[in-house]
Amino acid sequence: MADQQRPNVQEVNISKEMRTSFLDYAMSVIVARALPDVRDGLKPVHRRILYAMNDLGMHADKAYKKSARIVGEVIGKYHPHGDSAVYEAMVRMAQDFSYRNMLVDGHGNFGSVDGDSAAAMRYTEARMSKISMELLRDINKDTIDYQDNYDGTEREPVVFPARFPNLLVNGTSGIAVGMATNIPPHNLGETIDAVLAISKDPDITIDELMENYLYGPDFPTAGQILGKSGIRRAYETGKGSITIRAKSDIVEQPNGKSMIIVTELPYQVNKAKLIEKIADHVRDKRIDGITDLRDESDRNGMRIVIELRRDVNASVVLNNLYKYTALQTTFGINMLALVEGQPRVLSIKQCLEHYLEHQKVIIKRRTAFELRKAEARAHILEGLRIALDHLDEVISLIRNSKTTDVARQGLIERFNLSEKQAQAILDMRLQRLTGLEREKIENEYNELIQLIDELKAILADEEKVLEIIREELNEIKERYNDDRRTDIVPGGVDFFEDEDLIPEENIVITLTHQGYIKRLPSSTYRTQKRGGRGIQGMGTNADDFVEHLVSTSTHDTVLFFTNKGKVYKVKGYEIPEFSRTAKGIPIINMIQIERDEWINAVISVNEFSEDDYLFFTTKHGISKRTTLSQFKNIRKGGLIAVGLRDEDELISVRLTDGTKDMMLATENGYLIRFHESQIRAMGRTAAGVKGITLRGGDVVVSMEIIEEDSKILHITNKGYGKQTPEEEYRTTNRGGKGIFTCKLTDKTGDVVAVKAVTGEEELMLITVAGVLIRIPVTDISETGRNTMGVRLIRLQNDEEVATVAKVEHEEDEQKGQEEASQSDSEVNKDEENRPDEE
Repeated sequence: MADQQRPNVQEVNISKEMRTSFLDYAMSVIVARALPDVRDGLKPVHRRILYAMNDLGMHADKAYKKSARIVGEVIGKYHPHGDSAVYEAMVRMAQDFSYRNMLVDGHGNFGSVDGDSAAAMRYTEARMSKISMELLRDINKDTIDYQDNYDGTEREPVVFPARFPNLLVNGTSGIAVGMATNIPPHNLGETIDAVLAISKDPDITIDELMENYLYGPDFPTAGQILGKSGIRRAYETGKGSITIRAKSDIVEQPNGKSMIIVTELPYQVNKAKLIEKIADHVRDKRIDGITDLRDESDRNGMRIVIELRRDVNASVVLNNLYKYTALQTTFGINMLALVEGQPRVLSIKQCLEHYLEHQKVIIKRRTAFELRKAEARAHILEGLRIALDHLDEVISLIRNSKTTDVARQGLIERFNLSEKQAQAILDMRLQRLTGLEREKIENEYNELIQLIDELKAILADEEKVLEIIREELNEIKERYNDDRRTDIVPGGVDFFEDEDLIPEENIVITLTHQGYIKRLPSSTYRTQKRGGRGIQGMGTNADDFVEHLVSTSTHDTVLFFTNKGKVYKVKGYEIPEFSRTAKGIPIINMIQIERDEWINAVISVNEFSEDDYLFFTTKHGISKRTTLSQFKNIRKGGLIAVGLRDEDELISVRLTDGTKDMMLATENGYLIRFHESQIRAMGRTAAGVKGITLRGGDVVVSMEIIEEDSKILHITNKGYGKQTPEEEYRTTNRGGKGIFTCKLTDKTGDVVAVKAVTGEEELMLITVAGVLIRIPVTDISETGRNTMGVRLIRLQNDEEVATVAKVEHEEDEQKGQEEASQSDSEVNKDEENRPDEE
């Protein structure tokens, strides 16, 4: 009874119904909205806009008409969606910064590269561009199929003839259900050359195409593409990414300052937002050295001016702008298009092949159309020729016929004509009976016979079809091609710096407590006798001091280890060189450390070998050993080098070969020595094991590698130091409490550094005020373990030694100044050369 009362109600499985309905919706979005056809490179909305404009006669040589009229025509006849969606699609087709070759010729405000939206459709006007008419050329010659519109009252084209490869020339982007497409634009001439190359050699490789014809994407906003590996990967697989960089120049001003002038932006970058982002980074001090930022762009071109301080390195600032702003972006390529109604990811060669096959179909269908038309006309002319050959009889037959139908039937029966031929004779005007007109008919007929032979020959020979395609593509190239805008420059993942062009020299890298880094040649610091006052080695603020100093080479890789156990890397030559008293640049401009993260260890590496290790030690005495090769690939955001427990911090890292004795020294004067093999090699993120057991309140301050016959050098924060033979420190097991190694008093202060030396090195001592002194190790007295040592540097007031580094010995080129500092140190010679005792 209930079923009889509800005859139209059907019971369905909700899961099955949802699956079926969503699939229908997804396919509708994929096929009818979001993805382009591989043949003409157009989505349905773009195809309908151009078809409606063509129907309205809005050709390139006609007057502009209101955009609202176009939009109304499109949504009324072909596109049952919102008017804003149609208008926005048309606006993009008229933007010279969105389309490489614009398909719509806009008149009025169609938006800007600053992100300004176009004026309302009632204000703007448009018409087809000249090149868009090439997409529809021959559309009336039965070259393409048509389909019903959404309500079955109109017919619309399934695809355009597309007389140039629009899919690649203008590119496209779209998001469907579960898939997306993002095809970059290309240069028209290069793309046509690639099609021609495939037409001549179907077996041509993608490498050959890239090398000789289609070099890479060509964006309307120009810019620079870094490297070819991303392009090659995308061209071969259909998926990949390329790095696009703005075009900029560094201009030196007469006053000694520098300016960065940006004249081209990466594709789809909003200029106004870019400038705003740069200003935000300057305000947050992420990018240092910019004093003024202004937009001087006008109708003649783009121009962003970035003025810099006199003391900054313009190249470093520019590199930081590339790193932190949209002056350098990544374009993800996904060449997804509809092939016979099915979405497929295509290689660049497949895109070109599908277009070429489409053009073969177009030429064949056009030829067949023209053949049918020529044969129909020849058929009529054959009838007229018969009539002219029997003119008197024809006239008599027509005159004696009572009606037109009788005359037509009489002609058909008497001269064996078709109905069309008979009707053409009846429709013939008397003027065609003159001798001159008869000659014209004969000439036209002979020409048609010749044309019919040619058209049949084309249809019978595919090479002739290809020849026509080549000829017409070359014609389009000659009319519309322009120069490439986007340069492809060395860079990206396939770029290797030519270090031979960079002079290899020994350098000193300094890093302050507040994070300012710079490099100087090692020769900047002259050798002085111990006890000298030193020279000003670093310009610092009152509350800043040099915390790390590393002697390395311009060609070495510098690894930065932070208190959080992360590691970052920079090549030596990438660190900017400054004068001896300059502060340097913020380290945050070179590596992406966090705000609550700071550098606690810096080492240099020449080669990432499987046989070498990095040995780590933390403030709480935890040690770990990891193969160096695990740190070869360090991304910009850094890598975790050691897993830290509780509130522990990484304090030291050393490079070893697996056969060394390691030494851990504490602030309270204890030291432990053990062989590194007692700590097995661990993974990169492992936490490690106990290296030394600390007494209450003590922390580890140094970790060193002990070589045979080396000396153990102690430096205290009050400027005292000593050398002790390494044999006085026996090898024990890891995890012990260590042995007493240095007598500490209020005069000496706490241990600030412990170094293993051979006597050939020199030491650099830096105080918290930035004063630096360079001392040969041979000038430091050798004493036993239970002594305080000698004064190495005279400190004023509450000044303390901040850090100590070993450097290679260099000949002193400033002997006169050395002698001066030597005589200064001899004033206190007796006191300083005597070991201090309690």
